[in-house]
Amino acid sequence: MSIRRPDTLGGKAAVVGIGATEFSKNSGRSELKLAVEAVGAALDDAGLTPADVDGLVTFTMDTSPEITVAQAAGIGELSFFSRIHYGGGAACATVQQAALAVASGVADVVVCYRAFNERSGRRFGSGVQRREPTAEGAALGWNLPAGLLTPASWVAMAAQRYLHTYGLEPEVFGQVAVVDRRHAARNPAAYFHGQPITLADHAASRWIVEPLRLLDCCQETDGGQALVVTSVERARDLPRPPAVVVAAAQGAGRSQEQMTSFYRDGLTGLPETGVVARQLWRSSGLAPADIDVGILYDHFTPFVLMQLEEFGFCGPGEGGAFVAADALPLNTHGGQLGEAYLHGMNGIAEAVRQIRGTSVNQVAGAARSLVTAGTGVPTSGLILGAGG
Repeated sequence: MSIRRPDTLGGKAAVVGIGATEFSKNSGRSELKLAVEAVGAALDDAGLTPADVDGLVTFTMDTSPEITVAQAAGIGELSFFSRIHYGGGAACATVQQAALAVASGVADVVVCYRAFNERSGRRFGSGVQRREPTAEGAALGWNLPAGLLTPASWVAMAAQRYLHTYGLEPEVFGQVAVVDRRHAARNPAAYFHGQPITLADHAASRWIVEPLRLLDCCQETDGGQALVVTSVERARDLPRPPAVVVAAAQGAGRSQEQMTSFYRDGLTGLPETGVVARQLWRSSGLAPADIDVGILYDHFTPFVLMQLEEFGFCGPGEGGAFVAADALPLNTHGGQLGEAYLHGMNGIAEAVRQIRGTSVNQVAGAARSLVTAGTGVPTSGLILGAGG
């Protein structure tokens, strides 16, 4: 089983194009329009045309079907199309699926996309409003009557246990918020451009669900992001430096539920992230010290600390101190707290920019970027590298 041995995907595909709409709170246009704009921008960036595309990948929660995007974007016949489940946990897996298709010869050029009016339309942060009966809904049903109705409330349970176990205070989460907003302040594309915060600002922000404050929770965004994946061989003839897929992985932990895995052996870690971390390190032959920049999914600050710990950048309970020490350049686009909440797809784009050397917060000599997807759900991750 691949969960116990390296896989052979690395080095066979690359991200060669990135494109996005503006990030706003009211786009004024349909989600399909946002998707098509992002796809077009990514193809332009790659030096390719709609006629070159034969594969599309998105999320199950996306309202713009692959065939509709293909029609609206001027893309012709498709030999590959795929959707990944589990919300933000799908982000890096879209690139993994595209890379698998390219490496196996099923498709030549695959575009991954995500577009939504997540602020002006459906607001994911509002939690469960109405739900069709499903097995996943049954799991939620154990927690909703107790008042655990929103993503913030689900994460707060684990965050509270984390603080109790390691003798920490909620201010430790503020380290992530400050770093993200510092980077966002220098990023013209970020919604919070020019608006850094301090630890005092974090501590003064209102409670959402204790121990989470407003500045521990990501924003809600309207926008679209797309990524173009093709073979490393073809990438050599394209205008932009390729970001090679060094390793890609998905992971689900034991007794996994969607955001409410409260009956596992412990609540202070993210076992699904541990599965991804082990596979990325195993398949790439790399270790935490080899990573130049980390783009970690930051829907809620406590889970950034737990991800750092699961990946082995620091020990259990040490994530806050690790971030405070600036030991790893983190979320250099501003993250989902500072730039935009695009279910992690904008984070992959930032990892590509770091490899290209074009980030507004460029890390000198960055050759390897670690990217993670949504946590608390079955998740995914990537290591992107220079070369090709």
